[in-house]
Amino acid sequence: METLRDILDSAARGVFPPADGGTTVVPQACERDAGVLAFTAHAVVFTDEDPEWVRETLSAVRCDALAAPMNPRFLTALLDRTGRTTETIDAMLVGAPLPGEPPVALREIEDGGHPRIVYARGRRDEVRAWTADGGVLVMGRGIGGRLEVSVEVDEGVRHRGLGRLLVTAARQLVAEPVWAQVAPGNARSLRAFQAAGYRPVGSEALLSARARSTGCSRSRS
Repeated sequence: METLRDILDSAARGVFPPADGGTTVVPQACERDAGVLAFTAHAVVFTDEDPEWVRETLSAVRCDALAAPMNPRFLTALLDRTGRTTETIDAMLVGAPLPGEPPVALREIEDGGHPRIVYARGRRDEVRAWTADGGVLVMGRGIGGRLEVSVEVDEGVRHRGLGRLLVTAARQLVAEPVWAQVAPGNARSLRAFQAAGYRPVGSEALLSARARSTGCSRSRS
């Protein structure tokens, strides 16, 4: 049976679920994360709930079938059934690893109280963080054990390309694809990731357990 991680790894290589209007239901990779991924004309619901319940609930949503998995009525039903929380539907981007040295000087920090680092530790495992002059780069393992990146640039040094340099650096620090979740309304961030070579591959709605400290040490992917 194909796992959530299998689907993500394939998408990182440019191999996507069939554009057949269908929905694939797979188990969660761990207790912490459930949710929905939307690719072109195909959705993936990752949950430990009964797949039959998922399909019946989707069929009851009054909208285009292609839109049903990301429709607020379905997401609300899934939230109510699981007792989880969510924030927004994000654009999902991925960048392949790059050779060479990072284009900006970085210093790894072991412990930091920066809000971006604190936030990452609530939704990712194996979190690492680096600081640059005017910014912070954070990476950790999130959905399905994939490697995820986020950055923050200080207000006083914005509009100078530092965000693009930081997300480029992320691709040079690792030997596997790097994923990013960006709110569609955050056009500045989207432009930075795309300028750094990250490809938009779909959208996602992450449903988090209320106990945000619950990690994915029992990953099943």
